[in-house]
Amino acid sequence: MAAAQFSALKDYLSSQIVGQDALIEGLLIALLCDGHVLIEGAPGLAKTRAVKALAGAVEGRFARIQFTPDLLPADLTGSEVFHPQDGSFVFQPGPLFHHLVLADEINRAPAKVQSALLEAMAEHQITVGKKSWRLPPLFMVAATQNPIEQEGTYPLPEAQLDRFLLKLRVEYPSPATELAILQLTARGEPLAAAPMTLSQATVLQARTEVLAITLQGRLEHYLVDLICATRPTSGLCPVLAPLIAVGASPRATMGLARSARARAWLAGRDFVLPEDIQQQAYAVLRHRLIPSYQALADHLDSDALIALLLDQVPCP
Repeated sequence: MAAAQFSALKDYLSSQIVGQDALIEGLLIALLCDGHVLIEGAPGLAKTRAVKALAGAVEGRFARIQFTPDLLPADLTGSEVFHPQDGSFVFQPGPLFHHLVLADEINRAPAKVQSALLEAMAEHQITVGKKSWRLPPLFMVAATQNPIEQEGTYPLPEAQLDRFLLKLRVEYPSPATELAILQLTARGEPLAAAPMTLSQATVLQARTEVLAITLQGRLEHYLVDLICATRPTSGLCPVLAPLIAVGASPRATMGLARSARARAWLAGRDFVLPEDIQQQAYAVLRHRLIPSYQALADHLDSDALIALLLDQVPCP
């Protein structure tokens, strides 16, 4: 039942977000894995539209936060409001208390705001003053940023980047796809209403089913070898060692295993294939690898390093 509903959700998103299959699959995998997703791409590539379409098809409250340099932590978490009638303070929850949060242009907010968001992402809780509030079981942050503008931005710290399960890159569409987009939006119509709403109970059931997907022992060893090979001191991949300054942590190992299971589940399989691990390696690792100066001098970005990693580590 859950698989059929997720398949219908994928078809709906594909009808509203033309030519961005990888983005749609990444959003669904993050939802299935109880993870957060960072979406990077130039302006106008339907990053925000995709998240809003997903939010409209999933049961729960949705909040969009436009990140700006003057944003304060209380604008996310909420704050205590003074009531002069009785001299009391009453906590007013902020947008982070919603189920799906869109952090638009996340790299425009300063460090204090990032730290408030980091607690919610990492601990599923929000602390204001001396009191903490738990967030709902269904809580997902989808953040967007564009790689073009640098003025007025604050690069995300590595600790926060590591809290994102996936980093998805959105590229320009092909001419045929762009023509389809033009025809879809010719009448200026907003997003079409979802034919059905995915309940929170269905999402939680699907997450349980994903955890039951079989990951064979040989593939577990392959997955661990991939992650360990990103660490310069491991000695597992001499070719990569001088090209990576900082490798992936065990959180990447767990994230890659879970997202590979989710990809297999979406494909209707009860077991993981090597292709699931290899395809998900890019989204799981691209924000966790820090290229060395030598790699930057050779014009090698994180995707190029991941391609080299997959080529060097033997697949069972």
